[in-house]
Amino acid sequence: MSSPPPLHDRRDTVPDEQAGAAVSTGRLPSPEIVMAALERGFERYRTDDSGVIANYIPALAGVDPDLFGIAVVAAGGAVHTVGDAAALFSIQSISKAFVFALVDEALGHETVRQRVGVNNTGLPFNSMLAIELNAGSPSNPMVNAGALVATSLVPGQSVDARWQFIRDGLSRFAGRPLEIDDGVYSSESANNQRNQAMAWMLDSYGRLNGDPAETTDVYTRQCSLLVSATDLAVMGATLADGGVNPLTGEQVVSPRACRDTLAVLAASGLYERSGDWLYEIGMPGKSGVSGGIVTVSPGKGGLGTFSPRLDAAGNSVRGQRVAHYLSGALGLNLFGSAPTTDA
Repeated sequence: MSSPPPLHDRRDTVPDEQAGAAVSTGRLPSPEIVMAALERGFERYRTDDSGVIANYIPALAGVDPDLFGIAVVAAGGAVHTVGDAAALFSIQSISKAFVFALVDEALGHETVRQRVGVNNTGLPFNSMLAIELNAGSPSNPMVNAGALVATSLVPGQSVDARWQFIRDGLSRFAGRPLEIDDGVYSSESANNQRNQAMAWMLDSYGRLNGDPAETTDVYTRQCSLLVSATDLAVMGATLADGGVNPLTGEQVVSPRACRDTLAVLAASGLYERSGDWLYEIGMPGKSGVSGGIVTVSPGKGGLGTFSPRLDAAGNSVRGQRVAHYLSGALGLNLFGSAPTTDA
C-alpha cells in the first residue's frame, strides 16, 4: 500500500513567503494567572498515585514515582514552574517530535509525508503489525517505526555526523546543551531487540535510509538525552512561536516545519489515545515512557510536565490530568471559541 495522495493540488498551495503573518490563537493570560493555575493544578494532582512506572527498561524502573513537575513557557519567553520542574529524565519518545521537525526542515513537507507518513495507526507505539498492515509504511513519525525512518533520514555522511545533527538540533530547541544519560543508553541498548527487529523489517521494505543497526543505535541515543519539564516547555514554546526559541531568540526551524510537526502531533502524539487527548485537551502533545509530556498551544506557548507513573498506553497519568486542567484554566484548547458579538 503506497502513501495516500495529498488532500490538495500542490498548485493550489500558497508559498510560505506569500502566506502573510502566521495565525496565532492569542497570548497566555497574565503571569499571575498562569502561576496561580500551575499551583492549583500541582496541588490537585500531586497525590494521585494512579499508573505504573515503565519497567521494561531497567534504568527507568528505579525512578522516584512521586516526582512531579510542571512548567509553562510563554512564546514571549516568560517561564513559570512548580514542583520538580528542574528534575532531569530521559526524553524518550518525545524526541520523535523534534527530530521530525528537523528532518522536515531539511527535506521538506512532501518528502516526509511520502517517506514517513502522517496517519495514526490506531495500534500501540511499538506495533510491528502496523508495518505489515500498511505494506511497509511506518504510518507516522510518532510511533517507533516512523521514528526509526525519520532518524534514518537525518542528514550526515556518518553515524557520528547524524548523531551530532540530532543532539545539536534538540539542544537548540531546549536552548541549552543536552547531555546523554549513559546509564539509560546502555540499558536501552541491551533491551531494544524489538526496535532492532523493527528496523530490519522496515529495511526489508526499502523504507530505511541507512544501516538498520546504526539507525537503531542513533535512535536509542536520542531517546537517552536528559531534559526537564522546563526544557520540554521551552521546546514546546519554540514550536508554538514559529520555530523561534523564546529564550535564545534563535530560529531553530521554519514556521512551515512547526506547522507540519504540530499537525502530526495532534493526530498521533499520544499514540492510540490521541483522539481522546485531542477531544479532552485540544492541543498537540507528545508523551514519553519516562513520564514526560510536552503540549503546545500555537501562538501562546509550551507546557512541559514530568510524572513517571504511566497509563496502559504509556502516557503519564498526572501529566495528562494536569494538561487537561490547564487547558481549561488558561484557555489553551485550540477548538474553543465564543459566539461573536458583532451585529
